[in-house]
Amino acid sequence: MECVVLDNAPLTEAVFLLRVAANTAAFTRPGQFVQIAVPGFYLRRPISVCDWQEGELTLVIKALGQGTARLRTVRAGETLDLLPALGNGFDTALLGDEPLLAGGGVGLPPLLGLARRLLAEGKRPRLLAGFNTASEVFLLDRFEALGLPVTLTTADGSAGIRGLVTDALSGLRFDSLAACGPLPMLKALHTAVKDVPALYSLEERMGCGFGACMGCSLETKHGPKRVCKEGPVFTGEELMWE
Repeated sequence: MECVVLDNAPLTEAVFLLRVAANTAAFTRPGQFVQIAVPGFYLRRPISVCDWQEGELTLVIKALGQGTARLRTVRAGETLDLLPALGNGFDTALLGDEPLLAGGGVGLPPLLGLARRLLAEGKRPRLLAGFNTASEVFLLDRFEALGLPVTLTTADGSAGIRGLVTDALSGLRFDSLAACGPLPMLKALHTAVKDVPALYSLEERMGCGFGACMGCSLETKHGPKRVCKEGPVFTGEELMWE
């Protein structure tokens, strides 16, 4: 669908928030993503949906390469070509009444929509966010505005607790886990909370984004699955962590 850009605002030196006018009827679960056609580039870029409301999508993007850097330059009033509502998002029925949402860096954005959904269901989520340094921190104010308790870690100790997200688990009360971030972070969380029901949203390079090219396939305990189609969210018990 053709979407009109409503706003493109920086959050940090490398991360920006893009709001677009869009038909959101097909979005059913937090954790789904879109494929954006970038002007001047052949392959679309998969971007997790941070949040949505009727008629509007919020995307949070980190400029990592030339394609995402080009998206950083689009202005309000321009149009973008999106493939919407892709992937299998977070099934909130698999999370308990007090879920911990753990996000690392740009793994944080899809957890905002998840937090909003969990609150609407009467659950009491809390957020554990990890960044490298204080200058990279973003979106925490939006979680706090929803009323979530927020625990922050930074690798260099410049904000919050010094260390990784796993260093802050002690003392946090939760009965389930939903996490999104770099694979080493997800592996560390899985090792630390093996006995807790958990959902993990994986990051992967994608070609088509809807299951045709098989380029994002991975082996699970139930056979090969595509991150773009059967994922990006998987249960901890079905993933092969070694």
